[in-house]
Amino acid sequence: MMMHDTQEIKVDNEGYLCHLADWNEALANTLASIDGITLTDDHWQVIHVLRNFYQAHQHTPPMRVLVKAMQAHFPPEKTGSAFLYQLFPDGPAKQASKYAGLPKPKHCI
Repeated sequence: MMMHDTQEIKVDNEGYLCHLADWNEALANTLASIDGITLTDDHWQVIHVLRNFYQAHQHTPPMRVLVKAMQAHFPPEKTGSAFLYQLFPDGPAKQASKYAGLPKPKHCI
């Protein structure tokens, strides 16, 4: 459990939300700040791509699929693995999914 805006939010032992419906942007900011990250517009672009992908496919994408999904919407300088790792140093697919309120991708360690 974690506290957010005087509410208890259920998270698993890695900090992923247990209930997708609990997610909102303020909570995403809180989850990121726990990890020492301030979400920028670039972070939000990745988060929104992930949430749209999840809505369409009912699963979170592994890194390679995330890069391809980003390439469909953004210029090359904002879609490469190196750029995504600058935003999410603990693993873009894994860490961004956490802030997006989505389950941990199955192929992430």
